[in-house]
Amino acid sequence: MPAPAKIDPITRSVVQHRLSSIVKEMGEAMLRTSYSQILNSSRDFSLAICDISGRLIAQADHIPVHVGALPWATLAVEARFKDVAPGDVILLNDPYQGGSHLPDLTAFVPVFDGGKRLLWTIVRAHQSDIGGATHGAYNPGATEIYQEGIRIPPIKLYEAGKPREDLLDLLALNIRNPREFRGDLAAMLGAAHLGERRVAKLFSEFGAETVEAAIEAILDATEQQTRAVVSSWKDGVFYGEALLDDDGHGRTDVKIAAKVTKNGSDIEVDLTGSDPQSTSFVNSSHANMQAAVAMAFAYLIDADIPKNTGALRPLKVVARQGTIVWADPGRPVTLCTSHPSNEIVEAIIKAMSASCPDRVMGGWGRRFRIAIQGEDPRNGRNFIWHMFQARPGGGASIGGDGYCSIGEWHTVGGLKFGSIEVAEVRFPLHFRQHEFRPDSGGDGQHRGGLGVALDMVLETQKPAKGNTAGDGARHGPCGMLGGRDGEPHHYRLLSEGRAPRVLKTKEVGIELRPGDCLEIRSSGGGGWGPPEKRSAEARARDVAQGLVSKAV
Repeated sequence: MPAPAKIDPITRSVVQHRLSSIVKEMGEAMLRTSYSQILNSSRDFSLAICDISGRLIAQADHIPVHVGALPWATLAVEARFKDVAPGDVILLNDPYQGGSHLPDLTAFVPVFDGGKRLLWTIVRAHQSDIGGATHGAYNPGATEIYQEGIRIPPIKLYEAGKPREDLLDLLALNIRNPREFRGDLAAMLGAAHLGERRVAKLFSEFGAETVEAAIEAILDATEQQTRAVVSSWKDGVFYGEALLDDDGHGRTDVKIAAKVTKNGSDIEVDLTGSDPQSTSFVNSSHANMQAAVAMAFAYLIDADIPKNTGALRPLKVVARQGTIVWADPGRPVTLCTSHPSNEIVEAIIKAMSASCPDRVMGGWGRRFRIAIQGEDPRNGRNFIWHMFQARPGGGASIGGDGYCSIGEWHTVGGLKFGSIEVAEVRFPLHFRQHEFRPDSGGDGQHRGGLGVALDMVLETQKPAKGNTAGDGARHGPCGMLGGRDGEPHHYRLLSEGRAPRVLKTKEVGIELRPGDCLEIRSSGGGGWGPPEKRSAEARARDVAQGLVSKAV
């Protein structure tokens, strides 16, 4: 292969910003055209551009755990199809072929210059249902992946611009809300094709050879920036651990262990000391594990460094199949984008607190979701609603207190809870209270962000069913460098004529009666630094604003 042409810094910068603007525009298209609230309100989708070698070229700021897995999905597509043509669309979701978990559907559109295929525009979006034994895609009772939903290996959904209607019908038939599914899939394809057109225009303006050379220069410059940062950290071998509450099948305190070796400008993350895989859905797929490690590393380098393959060149990942972080094929993995992703990040950040203490942060809240299936009495239609409200707090850092109600470590604010009023219009729900949860953030020199106190009433006329999926009711987000842990989650079901019941993080088939109230108290983030170093002014402000109940 001939050496790429020399690219001047201005051309490199222009191409870099054009690629970045393309993935951002793809995101706006998804937001404005998708059907389900999980996408058009909570924004549970991500966009990227990869090349045919599986390298991540550009991404938009959406869901880090999605994007970190996309290179592995691209490699699976490349391995499956050698005869890709203009107008083809590839679809996949299989966690054992580059997917993260089954609800995340991924669409690939090839970008050609003349007869040469150069790039892929990619959209990954979480579906509100993907079939399987339970509504809403999360099945705490699953002991094998076949109980979690329909598996889609890399398939051609469109061939030379012509849709495979038989495959579309097959997919929609296996999903509980086919109208939303078809609408969301159309939005995904529209966003990917938009990216294709914008990249093709970039080729026509600069020439494909120039764009390719600029991409090489972008990746090389990013690697150089990243290595300069890593070189400033302390060398050594460092250890960190994090614990899952349980696997939902009687096993508690499941350990994720990270041994991090930092030498010069290189980082090796070794997860082989993690606990064996589980019978339940808390296992991680390989691609998801790789994404979680990449996330942790990305959080430690400078924020303005582009998060592409160049930034990850200093990073090496070592793991062992058959562990909780890399399950054997066929194991259930649906919870993995949340857990153990959060715990992989936590273990690595704890380890790196001894190498680059000024860059680490307190733990972010863990995911504890609820999915409700029922009938809306206003129109007689069945609905599936996913709770994105009551976001937990973020961890504190050297920069200050953690953000309140920002979300989890694997999304760092990318997931939104959306409008309460819109949710009430769309679903038979009434949000009686949704406000910060005082005293939930971990104390420290800088305080963890607060979680949320939510009371939500079910306004159905018939009973509904609820499933929970998550973690963090036993272990709150970790404090860092002497900071205190954030408060764990505490969820209860309040039902007239029945005693209040604490909800477990992994339950299926919860009976929800009309008028029942879900009392949600989400966790706060971990604190950073010794509490005795927090200023008196900051403590007085916390009390005055109602963020803590009394001065310490």
